[in-house]
Amino acid sequence: MQQGSRSPPMLSIVVPCYNEEEVLPEAAQRLDALLQRMIDAEMIGSKSHVVFVDDGSSDATWRIIEELYQRSTRVRGVKLSRNQGHQHALLAGLLTASGDIVVSIDADLQDDLEVMKEMVHAHAAGADIVLGVRESRAIDTPFKRITAEAYYHLLRLMRVEVVFNHADYRLLSRTAIEALRGYQETNLFLRGLVMQLGFRIAIVNYTRKRRVAGHSKYPLGKMLTLALEGVTAFSTMPLRYIAFLGFAISLISFLLGAWALVSALVFDDTVPGWASTVIPIYLICGVQMICLGIIGEYIGKIYLETKRRPRFIIETTLREKGH
Repeated sequence: MQQGSRSPPMLSIVVPCYNEEEVLPEAAQRLDALLQRMIDAEMIGSKSHVVFVDDGSSDATWRIIEELYQRSTRVRGVKLSRNQGHQHALLAGLLTASGDIVVSIDADLQDDLEVMKEMVHAHAAGADIVLGVRESRAIDTPFKRITAEAYYHLLRLMRVEVVFNHADYRLLSRTAIEALRGYQETNLFLRGLVMQLGFRIAIVNYTRKRRVAGHSKYPLGKMLTLALEGVTAFSTMPLRYIAFLGFAISLISFLLGAWALVSALVFDDTVPGWASTVIPIYLICGVQMICLGIIGEYIGKIYLETKRRPRFIIETTLREKGH
């Protein structure tokens, strides 16, 4: 219950969905039960609700959202015109949600729902941003665990400000949401963007569970894309490393040239051969291609940003009944 005479805040739970027909009914039932418990405890207002965002699903996800909307006054829906990707769908939900506080969570029910109560308490204590952080990755495969932790270490190496093992389970106050609205970039990496807002941050820890049904919508390809977004959207360190690499290769080439000259003039023991010519050429060409690829990635980001295309297009919205 809120301190003093202030009424409890209205909570919006934003759930991005892409082909989640298998898990959606169970997720809706559990979220509704959670909202009821929190309302009964006077932690949140009676108009608190769930916003399901359909990210251009090709299965029955939207039909299920419509059915849930017809059966419950606590369900809202947002349907994007096409698949825009998890981060854009999540942003669409955050920016359209009407709650005083907004919690984002995936539909797979792997994030501990009860932690949401701790998030609301942390907000009541003064935090505008509350991050859900996984205590361990015990349920992940060894490959997923190693690559995920390596990714966070890579982000830190690139000077990207993120919280280790925090994904997209978080609470944002209305103040934080409105500040987030001011960021207009097309290349979205929300877990990095939220850290740029500068408001008071709190952290709650939880143990991640196994997926209730269906399968992950983040295969290796999408994870690599998200990793690339995280680095290139918030850090220019790769470009600086390219400069260091170029300097190092130039220095090594100079030393090799000096060694070859001394060997020819002093020791007279040089052995002519293709290796001394072909290997350096292939090495330099490979380094150049890598450098051009990194530079091209940044130029591509600039190209996309200058177009100023909409980050998402909302086709249909299921609002509060009577509005």
